[in-house]
Amino acid sequence: MAPEPPKAVMRRRQTPDWVVWLIALAGPAVLTAVLLGITGAEKRNYVFLYLGLIAAVGVARGLWPALSAAVVSFAFLDYFFVPPFYTFTISDPQDLLNLAVFVATATLVGVLASRRRRALLESEALALQLRDVNTELVLLNKEQAEAAQAALRLARSEQQVRSLQEADRLRRELLANVSHELRTPLGTILTESTDSSAPLTVADAGRRLGTVAAEARRLEALVNDMLDMARIEGGALDLDLEPVRLGDAITAAAERLHHVAATRAVEWDQPAAEVDVLADWARLGQVLDNLLANANRFAPDGTPITVTVSREESDLATVRVIDRGPGVAPEMRERLFERFVRGDSRADQAAGGGTGLGLAIVKGLVEAHAGSVGLEQSSDGIGAVFRFTLPLARDQHS
Repeated sequence: MAPEPPKAVMRRRQTPDWVVWLIALAGPAVLTAVLLGITGAEKRNYVFLYLGLIAAVGVARGLWPALSAAVVSFAFLDYFFVPPFYTFTISDPQDLLNLAVFVATATLVGVLASRRRRALLESEALALQLRDVNTELVLLNKEQAEAAQAALRLARSEQQVRSLQEADRLRRELLANVSHELRTPLGTILTESTDSSAPLTVADAGRRLGTVAAEARRLEALVNDMLDMARIEGGALDLDLEPVRLGDAITAAAERLHHVAATRAVEWDQPAAEVDVLADWARLGQVLDNLLANANRFAPDGTPITVTVSREESDLATVRVIDRGPGVAPEMRERLFERFVRGDSRADQAAGGGTGLGLAIVKGLVEAHAGSVGLEQSSDGIGAVFRFTLPLARDQHS
């Protein structure tokens, strides 16, 4: 019997449309009715129960039901649990920010959950296909040509299963990491924007607005990094390659670092950096920004960051970013350029640790320029040395 195609398995396994939409539209109402009967709980924490409902809808069907559940949930939250109670106050910028956070969360959860579900169902369908192929192999003629053809089909099916299983593993890891990264800023934003336990003074309002803005910028940085990773991994990264003077790029990156770390010195040999490479100015700046930010996060106060430029190969320029920090632990070296990998030092924790995507983005951007990136051992055993190469502009070749 022919194996059941993946789409047929998906149709057989998925929940009917009307059930999903009923949960998406009526579920928030039922949850609100239950929560209205509970006393003593912090009302701002109710938002995580609604987020759980949105996540369940996203896993069951995907993006649009999750977005609908988010909008309905926001309406119930705003009407019953956000002062002034029993009114819709959409003109408040904080409420609009809450809606944006709900929509962003529902979009991420809906897209990632629906892709994970699709990958699982396709993997199951391919597993069934593999089982049927094995059955066919027993019944196939012993002739060498037919046996070889069946073996080839089996190998291809196994490769597809492994690929889908690996894709599912990566999606599950990404969903878990994104959920973890979103929880802290979302919780802070919702706490600051819905806490009505004390009268709000002008000073408190300013402090809360500053906190909400900072966490919103953190969310924006995470989303931008995730979009860059998606473009890099999907091969959709567009580069505007042109001759770029490395010294100019280093100068601009050092100035940007001084906006967030005014006392951090960046040292480099300007004559050695008078080299033109073939690069995208904006993406080269992103590489340098990430490496300088990483060095600044780990380097002790009062120590400089050193940038060196050399031509160790005839057609490549080599750039090294060196700090005087604690270096990289041996167990971290193999995984340093993977997604969501962070150092676990006290300095890293105190600085917030970044998004965990910076070095992975650096690797993807440098390799997109036909260069390479790596971690070297420092000459004196102190600090970390990050090295990357870029192709020289045509008129720079010796």
